[in-house]
Amino acid sequence: MTALDASSFHQKASLPKWVLLLALSAISVFFLELFALPASLLIGPMVAAIVLALTIGKGQLHIPYWPLQFGQVLVGLLMARNITPDILGTMAKDAPLFFVFIVSVIAIAAGLGWLLTRWQVLPGTTAVWGSTPGGASAMVIMSEAYGADARLVAFMQYLRVVFVAVGASVISRLWVAADGEAPPPVIFFPPVDWPAFATTTAFAALCCYGVFRFRIQGGNIVVPLFAGAILQGFGILKIELPTWILALSYALIGWSIGLRFTRSIIKHAARALPRVSAAIIILMALCGCMAVALHKFAGIDPLTAYLATSPGGADSVAIIAASSDVDVPFVMAMQTGRFLIILLIGPALARFIARRSGLTESSA
Repeated sequence: MTALDASSFHQKASLPKWVLLLALSAISVFFLELFALPASLLIGPMVAAIVLALTIGKGQLHIPYWPLQFGQVLVGLLMARNITPDILGTMAKDAPLFFVFIVSVIAIAAGLGWLLTRWQVLPGTTAVWGSTPGGASAMVIMSEAYGADARLVAFMQYLRVVFVAVGASVISRLWVAADGEAPPPVIFFPPVDWPAFATTTAFAALCCYGVFRFRIQGGNIVVPLFAGAILQGFGILKIELPTWILALSYALIGWSIGLRFTRSIIKHAARALPRVSAAIIILMALCGCMAVALHKFAGIDPLTAYLATSPGGADSVAIIAASSDVDVPFVMAMQTGRFLIILLIGPALARFIARRSGLTESSA
């Protein structure tokens, strides 16, 4: 059998597995959407890929390199789309307040990450990236670029997303701050501004190639986020990202993480679950204390304060805020500001905590 014949045979043999992966992903997303879980478009495919990887064995399916890189760049552009003049204006107006609370949340999360690293709950800098309160999907992508185990980072990040989503629901009922409406349904095929979409995809492809050509570490998030936000701010670029292409991007990212899971990784995550869960609850409780302070001393309503200081990540909190009666620009300004600072200092912070925890460069 020639190499071409072997490749053709392998592709045909893999086709039923891809169909099964698609079916499992669709079922998982549908199930998670019933509970209005944020980030279901990413968690669903990831869970489906984990199930398939544990069933058929790691390495049976592979996500092509360029589609995965392109999907990661689109996530960066999604973050850039949220950096609007309103949000920047809100941040500038209350800069000292934002700085104090943003730094406080990052410091608390870093301290808990240091403890988990020190106690060797998770390997290397995984606990640091997993504890980092940025956009969950962005933190997973960034962590892998800087040598952490993306599978366990995803486990920590999305476990926290679930905890925070439940917490937001409880808080909204306690203070009756939500409007009581269900979250808006996901519209996969909304009306599209096709010229803007063409420009967005061309810009995403340019970012993708530039990151590859100049070997920019973590660039699939950083480059499109900052470049896209600047161009959008000057009115040069309208970032048009219909839900269906974001769903494809999330699926590719979720699959790329899930297909690398093994039984040993699942066992490691299960052993770490109690301590990781405790760390998440402590982080949420401390952030809740800051939300109370924000409510008492700055007059911010309770749910707005909770979501603004929440460690759930800018992407998932945006979904929760959209279906609640809160000050959305304030919430997103706090979340976006923290996310941008994490992007800038995250790698250095991870290395610093690794050194303070006694890890060698190789283990970090």
